Amino acid sequence: MNKTKIVYYVSTALLSLMMLGGAGMYVFNHAEVAKVFEVLGYPTYIIYPLATAKVLGIFAIWSNFNKPLKEWAYAGFFYDFVLAIAAHTSIGDGEFAPASVALALLAVSYLFWKRTDCPVSSDT
Repeated sequence: MNKTKIVYYVSTALLSLMMLGGAGMYVFNHAEVAKVFEVLGYPTYIIYPLATAKVLGIFAIWSNFNKPLKEWAYAGFFYDFVLAIAAHTSIGDGEFAPASVALALLAVSYLFWKRTDCPVSSDT
């Protein structure tokens, strides 16, 4: 296995762990997460759909089922992380670091996925 694929798999695995940990937190520690969402100004009813989207996004990234679906998953995570950074920065709570790390991992994963010759079936 070449270095490009190793970087891709390691960054994607770390990103996956972060997203699955976040989704688990949303589900199993809902009361605390709801408090944070309220402080950030987000409605609490989006917690469960966001947790579901994170799990589905990770599945889409790892599955190599469909290239456009994988691209959309990367895009969805990008917007999630950018909005999280902006929200935490705007209220000044200093909790933007995890989203920044996730954004960096996402960028590395995406760029190295594009550099690899990982087979992806596509109907396009």
